[in-house]
Amino acid sequence: MDLVLDVAEHPVGGFSLDLKGRDEQTRQTVIVENQLEQSDHMHLGQILTYAAGTDATTIVWVATSFREPHRAAIDWLNERTDEETRFFAVEIQVIRIGDSDLAPAFKLVAQPNDWGKHVKAANAQTGEVSEREGLYWQFWDQFRSRVLVEHPTWSKSSSSTKSSWFSMSAGVKGANWVATFTGRRLAVQLSFEDPDSDLNSARFEALLTRRVELEEAFGASIQWEPREGLKSTRIAVYSDDECDVSDRAHWPDYVDWLIRQGIRLRSAVASVGGVPLASSPLPHSDQQAPVPDARIAEAEGTV
Repeated sequence: MDLVLDVAEHPVGGFSLDLKGRDEQTRQTVIVENQLEQSDHMHLGQILTYAAGTDATTIVWVATSFREPHRAAIDWLNERTDEETRFFAVEIQVIRIGDSDLAPAFKLVAQPNDWGKHVKAANAQTGEVSEREGLYWQFWDQFRSRVLVEHPTWSKSSSSTKSSWFSMSAGVKGANWVATFTGRRLAVQLSFEDPDSDLNSARFEALLTRRVELEEAFGASIQWEPREGLKSTRIAVYSDDECDVSDRAHWPDYVDWLIRQGIRLRSAVASVGGVPLASSPLPHSDQQAPVPDARIAEAEGTV
């Protein structure tokens, strides 16, 4: 998961949740509860309270060791909850190799069976929506596999998605690179999705002040979408031709286009100072060189 921390010691129902964050790919809430002792009934109850109070989809319980009834309870929760909900039990240990400093080591003792949940959900659904979700899952799995090999810094995701988009962290909290099917076209977007809508607007405006330089670096016009009335803002590049995920024969072309335009847009943004951290103006392009990529010369073309 591409994780971003939102808050530590988050109050929920009279207790204090240790860590609350988001998976940048799925945009869903992830919580972590740390217990520096053996698992107990109280913390089992707490993680359920935290999950309900934060609407979390991924719940991680860390302890020095897990009693068998608690490990079995995590397994039971993974079996009984829907495909979007995942529980992990992780034991923390301390190790030393030779004369090295002490270091933490994590041992996974209980985890969800994602594939089993996906199949179960697919079998429970009928009609066009279920079929289309399956197509998205397979397409993004191909896209993700290419990205992991060719651009491993783009995403750490080990799972596909049944959504029409695939999100990748932009390295800044609340900002994502998004590859997507939208309006029967493909698109690559830099999306500002922080819970603070004013910050999203400020980041958009900071890039907008460098529009001419950014589009010159990209080599073509870019769509600027302030999205009035909505919380998020974004810039985007769209394919010229219509594209549909049901057209399997063109999947390799679609993946090629998304990666090529992803290279171009990332390099263009880097050339004007990178993704804005806040509302301050971006530095001049000579203060931060664009991210080099040997494939940028091959990034032309349309679908």
